[in-house]
Amino acid sequence: MAGTPQLKLPQEEGTDALLRVSGLKRTFGRGAAATTVLQGVDLSIKAGKLIALKGRSGSGKTTLLNLLAALDLPTEGSVRFDGQALNELSDKARGEVRRRRMGLIFQSFALFPLMSAYENVEFAMRIAGVPASGRKDAAEQALDFVGLKPRMHHRPFEMSGGEQQRTAIARAIAHKPKLLLADEPTAELDSRTGLHILSVLRGLVKEAGMTVIMTTHDPAIMEVVDEVYELEDGIIVQAAKL
Repeated sequence: MAGTPQLKLPQEEGTDALLRVSGLKRTFGRGAAATTVLQGVDLSIKAGKLIALKGRSGSGKTTLLNLLAALDLPTEGSVRFDGQALNELSDKARGEVRRRRMGLIFQSFALFPLMSAYENVEFAMRIAGVPASGRKDAAEQALDFVGLKPRMHHRPFEMSGGEQQRTAIARAIAHKPKLLLADEPTAELDSRTGLHILSVLRGLVKEAGMTVIMTTHDPAIMEVVDEVYELEDGIIVQAAKL
């Protein structure tokens, strides 16, 4: 990351949790075919932390991430983001919270193939409702933060996997969300590139003041995060502050 990032969020007073999860349950299906993936999860996360959710496939970590992102609703319990109960909002209101105050990164880079890195980031800001007057500078700042400003006019097929993932991160942070949620952000990358992505995520917390929560199988992530929560069979079986 070259230069001083321009993504720092306003600092707020207080120690209340940015995210508070209470008695969270998620069941899919009904009757004899019902499967309970989360079984009463309680979680409290303060702002400005880098958090890892770990666990084997089927442990419930991706389901939990989807609930934190307001992409899904709990069967029981609540998710409060910045003091607001997401499960009590309408679909439209949850979508607004997600677009304007959260950033999402997926395992697949999910970039538009015919758009340049800059166009991918700028288009996402349009969807987030960022005024046209601020989109150009914000897109360039986000791409600069992840070290891609020199290649911002390249399209995905002209980029390496690591560059595509950094573009996806720039797209997710350009509107300066409070919360960044990432599903296995290093899963498709080699170890060296994965470490580069981790340094970018660490920088978002340290230099821009964001809160980052990611699911992972990657043991290297455990060395850079602030807290680790391990899920097993739908419950948190271990929590560690590093």
